Amino acid sequence: MRPGWVRVDCHVHTVASGDSVLGLEELADRARGEGIDVVFVTDHHEISAAVAARGRDLGVRIEVGEEIRTPDGEVLGLFLTERIPYVLPLPQVVARIRAQGGLVGLPHPCDPARAGTGAVADGLCAAGRVDFVEVFNAKVGDAAHNAAAAALAARHDLPATAGSDAHDGPGVGAAYVEMPEFDGPADFLERLAAGRVVGELRPHARRFPSLDTRRDVPHDRDRF
Repeated sequence: MRPGWVRVDCHVHTVASGDSVLGLEELADRARGEGIDVVFVTDHHEISAAVAARGRDLGVRIEVGEEIRTPDGEVLGLFLTERIPYVLPLPQVVARIRAQGGLVGLPHPCDPARAGTGAVADGLCAAGRVDFVEVFNAKVGDAAHNAAAAALAARHDLPATAGSDAHDGPGVGAAYVEMPEFDGPADFLERLAAGRVVGELRPHARRFPSLDTRRDVPHDRDRF
């Protein structure tokens, strides 16, 4: 990787999400082992773990985000300072994210089995309500869903991100963006345009798994 560049996993969950078994220390250990420099902790309807982590020396940079369910599907808010409540109308969620100086993104927008924005995604992008599209999510059911997300971003000339969507240790680092170092949301968006998405689809833990059943699995890596 070039000097001055970082690897950024833009979508990770901790135990604060309620459906993840990933603690902050394990997240940091796994991220360092995978060569990840920056992690956006995007817990479901919660930012407490991410805020707490920003004040600790974990050996990996933590940024604050949130994955937010709306009646039209889930969105990601990055660079947040305040929690966004659950199931507000999507326009209110977008307004609350941007009122904090945050960025609005679409996670796994084209996976029909996930709570993405699906059929309304094009309209959201065209209306200027979206700042970036997650074009590689390591947990989608089919690689074609990521390809469709990439096409969505291209149609609307929006920056592309990638996220492991990890809910357990083995998922961390499955997808990330290699990009120039950044400082804050505006700089992140600007430098994201030069980024390179790297990802692999990985099997992932079921919701609320037994800790002793999880294991690492070798995978082939697809580069985009």
